Amino acid sequence: MNICVFGASSNRLDPVYFAEAEAMGRLIAQVGHEIVFGGGADGLMGACARGAKAGGGRVVGIAPRLFNEPGFLLPECDELILTDTMSARKEKMMQLSDACLALPGGIGTMDEFFEAITLRQLGLLKGTIVLLNTRQFYTPLVSYLEEMAEQGFMSRNCLELIRLCESPAEALEALLRPDELVGSINRLEDYTK
Repeated sequence: MNICVFGASSNRLDPVYFAEAEAMGRLIAQVGHEIVFGGGADGLMGACARGAKAGGGRVVGIAPRLFNEPGFLLPECDELILTDTMSARKEKMMQLSDACLALPGGIGTMDEFFEAITLRQLGLLKGTIVLLNTRQFYTPLVSYLEEMAEQGFMSRNCLELIRLCESPAEALEALLRPDELVGSINRLEDYTK
């Protein structure tokens, strides 16, 4: 299985985020799956990819040509695909993947997450979409999505496409056995007890 990983590119984060991202990559690799990611050497995406490499896994980096500068892209990528635009990068990442995992991240990660859920809702993207909720990072976002559904701005069925996971192990379970996990976002209070 190819797992598309979205995540922060910043290095100015609490170390716990890096530890969880690296653990996530290692777990994915240890069960024999590959990571498809944005190709960056820094931030959580780089930590996850390095974790996968340390776990004996394969990583495919996809980046726009404008990022192909010394020190920016992870040199340990097993394959590096360069695209002309950021949009083409997202499209290629999702095209090559069987599921999506969003680590905590900024506006780029949010852009990727919302595109993934939109495409999944339309039936144009396969697989599960998992949010790794390190330090309750995604709890406010999920609350907002629930409010949108409550007010009729989106279908509650859309929430069923997302799995909110509190640890790398739970996230891996959601990626590998999406139909068996009772972790869909039905009630936020289940995750905030």
